[in-house]
Amino acid sequence: MSVEISLVGVGAAFVASVIVGMVWYARPVFGDKWMKLAGLSMKKAQENSSQAMVKMVPLSIVQALCVAITTSLIYGFYPEKTWMASALLAGGFLWIAQAAAIVMHDTFELRKWDLTLVNIGNQLATLLAMGLAIGLFKP
Repeated sequence: MSVEISLVGVGAAFVASVIVGMVWYARPVFGDKWMKLAGLSMKKAQENSSQAMVKMVPLSIVQALCVAITTSLIYGFYPEKTWMASALLAGGFLWIAQAAAIVMHDTFELRKWDLTLVNIGNQLATLLAMGLAIGLFKP
């Protein structure tokens, strides 16, 4: 079995992650709550935004590649599943692993549970949106 991915799908998944992040952390959605829970002022968040974006781009591309590769593996092992179903399953499975890691990390750092929920909620929306994007572009 070989792993096949669509680079167009990976690109679409990256764009989807940017859109989800922009909406999720917009001030009227979860942005104000997130800043308060994280102990950030608007000024501090804005000062950090360009540095954070520089790190976010390659990391989101890596995340999209992981969803695409996992999609291909699921599709290869379970041929009765559609490409779209495999992509959404990939996003969901990867979210479970990521959510577990975030919860463990935040527990040791004594972060507020509400902050953890905001962040793992964002990752659920991001990974499912990535799965949807990848599911639209079967290689």
